[in-house]
Amino acid sequence: MPPLRPPTLGNLSWRVARNCNGGNCIRVAPSADMIVIGDSKNPDGPLLSYSRAEWAAFVEGVRQGDFDDLM
Repeated sequence: MPPLRPPTLGNLSWRVARNCNGGNCIRVAPSADMIVIGDSKNPDGPLLSYSRAEWAAFVEGVRQGDFDDLM
C-alpha cells in the first residue's frame, strides 16, 4: 500500500506536548482522516502521516507502557 499523504499542508493546526522545551518536540496535526507528524525545530522538513486507526493503536500502546523501555 502506498503511504498516505495529507491532502493539504497549508492549514494544519499543529500541536506539541504541554512540556515541550521550545524546540525539541514532535508536532502533530489532524488532516482529514489522517494524523500528520513533523519535527517542531524543522517546520519545512519531512512529514509522516498515519491513519487515525494507526494513530489510535500507537497512543494506546503508549498508554499501556509498550514503549517505556525507550525512555
